Amino acid sequence: MNPHDLEAFDESLARCYAQPRFLERFYEIFLAESPEAREKFAGTDLAQQRRMLKASLVLMMLSTGGKAEGMVHMERIGAVHGKSGHDIPVHLYDIWLDCLLRAVREFDPHVNDELIAIWKRVLEPGIAFMKSRRDKPASPAH
Repeated sequence: MNPHDLEAFDESLARCYAQPRFLERFYEIFLAESPEAREKFAGTDLAQQRRMLKASLVLMMLSTGGKAEGMVHMERIGAVHGKSGHDIPVHLYDIWLDCLLRAVREFDPHVNDELIAIWKRVLEPGIAFMKSRRDKPASPAH
């Protein structure tokens, strides 16, 4: 991943996070888009979920940049979201990304097609990783 993409993603993410409704709006879009996602999130504390997603997006960026702390996070959430955890079907990740990018388009005042392409380049490796972990059994707790 080139440093320019990581920097542009990080700056865009900061602009989105500067607006408190960004992640709330993402979940509105995502849950409206997918009845399956609504079912998976039924009974979920969405405020807590937004806090976790806020951290996860930064950690996904770090993992794409090759940082160990990002990869540790990806391994953990891969196990949590796999078949032996929340059992998230792989096609929901594509819907998730599309909905997230729609929220970025609403909240980043500097958004353009190139910036959306950067978001995809930064997040797609993490999404591919998550998909690859779907059928992997969860590691036993230490």
